[in-house]
Order: sequence, then C-alpha cells, then structure tokens
Amino acid sequence: MSNSISHQRLAELVGGELIQGDPAGLVTGLNSITEASAGEVTFLGNPRYLAALKTTKATSILVDPNFSEPMAGVALIRVANPTFAFSSVIRHFGPPPRAFVPGVHPSAVVSASAVFDLQKVSIGPCAVIEDDVVIGDGTIVNAGVFIGQGTRIGADCVLHTHCTIKERCVLGNRVIIHSGSAIGTDGFGYEFSKGRHLKIDQVGMVQIDDDVEIGSCTTIDRARFGRTWIGEGCKIDNLVQIGHNVTLGKHCVIVSLVALAGSTRFGDYVTIAGQVGVSGHLEIASKVTLLARAGVTKNITEPGAYSGFPAKPLMEGHRIQAATRKIPDMLGRIKELEKRLAALENQGK
Repeated sequence: MSNSISHQRLAELVGGELIQGDPAGLVTGLNSITEASAGEVTFLGNPRYLAALKTTKATSILVDPNFSEPMAGVALIRVANPTFAFSSVIRHFGPPPRAFVPGVHPSAVVSASAVFDLQKVSIGPCAVIEDDVVIGDGTIVNAGVFIGQGTRIGADCVLHTHCTIKERCVLGNRVIIHSGSAIGTDGFGYEFSKGRHLKIDQVGMVQIDDDVEIGSCTTIDRARFGRTWIGEGCKIDNLVQIGHNVTLGKHCVIVSLVALAGSTRFGDYVTIAGQVGVSGHLEIASKVTLLARAGVTKNITEPGAYSGFPAKPLMEGHRIQAATRKIPDMLGRIKELEKRLAALENQGK
C-alpha cells in the first residue's frame, strides 16, 4: 500500500519508542484491538481491554510507559498517551482531509453588507448569511447553514451542514458547530398572568470563545439580556440543552442529554456526564464532576465528584445508595420487633 509504514517510522510518527519488534516490519492499516488483523496497528488506551489485547491479531501496538505484559510476535511502541498518539496514526492511514475551496457557491444567499475575504472563506450551497455578518479568514460555512444578522464569526471556524447561528451571536476562532445545532434561540422565558403564559423578550446574545466544539442537535439559548457565555476550549456533545444566561468556564466537558437551566454559572474544568440535570440560578465550582444522571438542585462550592438526586458528594451518595438497598430488610426487621414488643406488652397485662 502506498501509505504503508515501517515500525520504526511509525514510532517516529507518534513520538514514541519501538521497544519490541522488527524496525523494518511494515504496518499497512489500523483497527481496534478486537478487530485488527495482520499488518494493522492498534493501541491500548484503557486497561479494561487488556484481556482482549492478549488475543489481538494486530502486528503493532501502541502502549503506555507502564505496560509490562509479555506480548510475543508483535511490535510494541511505547508512547506517553496511546489514545492521543493514535490520532497521528489515524491521520496517516485515514482519508485525506477535505480540501479548502474558497469562494461562495452560486446558490448561497449572502447579504451585500456581510464582511469577509472572498478568497479566504468557503461558503457552501444554500447557505444564508444575513446583514452585517462578519466572517474571519479560513472559516468554512457548509451547505444549508444559517447565520443571522449582526453575527461575528472568528477565523478557522467550521459550521457544519444545517446548523443555525442566530442574530448577534459572537463566535471566537477555531469554533466547530456540528449539524443541526441551534445557537442563539430564544430563552425559555414566560410569565404567568391572567391565566396565560406571556412571553418575555429575549434580547441578549450567545458568546462562544475560542476552540469550542459543539455536537449535533445541541441548543444554546440566547440570554434574556446580557450573554449566554461558553468559555474557551469547552467540548459539548450532541443533544445538550443550555438555557439562557448560563455561563460555562474554560475547558468544560458536557456529555449528551444534559440540560442546564437558565442563569447557572459553572467554573473552569467542570465535567458533566450524560443525562445530568442542573437547576437554574446556581453556582457550580471549578473542577466539579457531575456523574451520570445526577440532579443538581443547590450550589456546589467544592471541587470533586457528585452523584445522585439530589446530587451529593460521591462517597456520601454511595452510602445513601447502600442504605437504600437495605430498607426492605430493615422494614421486615422492624415489623418483627413490633410483633415481639406487642407480645411482651400482652404478657405484662
């Protein structure tokens, strides 16, 4: 194969060290531990796959510095972080990146007042760009994207097919928005009066800082006033709802099916696992981890892991869960004690 590579060259590619195997042996592709075949490279990024690794048919394996398992007949390449290093392997063997093609597709609808360099921006078929939009160099606006009036898009962003960026939003540099996501939709604000829910105007904006990536079908509501703010480096999965005036600190990670109610503020490096719900108007400290299906109803002021509903520190939550499992047995014992007590009372009469 034209992109085949020797073990030694592969080690250099990933910044690792060949500690076992023929330096001149060839690698022709990549695959997972369980599906790899002869000639392919794989990696051990999680100890739970160690048993599967012992039966893998891969020719070459990326391992971490602490790996000490005997592995006969395969090349071993030691790297600091096998998962991260494998990205270089994917880039080598994977399909070439899509070429950047500057210009505006004839079917796109672009306001005459939009500002961008025609030779440094790519705008795809049927995209709609409204008045007073500014787009930075190197940005790709794919097919069917909508960008609302007065929005600012930074450099080297990628807006995937059919995402929506509504009016007056601000995106930093290298922001990625995946298909179907909607940025700057109205916040869910109503006031109940005279038997009806009356809409409250939502006139704020959404600010997304540099190096944020947002998955498919995620919604980030604009602020009622002021801004909904997604901090630098945040990574947000598919199917996430972020309410109006929420503030996320830097480098937070949010997994799918999370709902964050309005006006809650999160610190830096917060991790929110799948199906977590967070109430509105709360403060969540930096370096908090909310485990899957946690329900947060009060402020969290200390870093650490939290679980359950209402969310508790992890070990406290485990104790509560353990105690809950004992309730049926405890009820039975209580009933038995009540019978004995009643019998003793009857004897004393």
